[in-house]
Amino acid sequence: MKTDLDKQFEKAFIKASSSKKKLPPDIMLKLYALYKQATHGSNFRSSDGDQELVNAFKLNAWLQVTHLSEEEAKQGYIDLVATYITK
Repeated sequence: MKTDLDKQFEKAFIKASSSKKKLPPDIMLKLYALYKQATHGSNFRSSDGDQELVNAFKLNAWLQVTHLSEEEAKQGYIDLVATYITK
């Protein structure tokens, strides 16, 4: 059963995913990191490919939020979307 936080998180993800607003790179990285922490915890997986620098920035952003629980990361994601993406 989904909690209220899970429902809010899903709505925030849909809002962020469908937004046409161009966000600053640091906010995009923060959203990425909070999403990964909220959905995967601290289970890091290395991405291979030709975007090594981008992947390094993403991993670094994720490492910075590993102290958060999945619930805290969900709430952080919700708050960040509410701050930067308005409809």
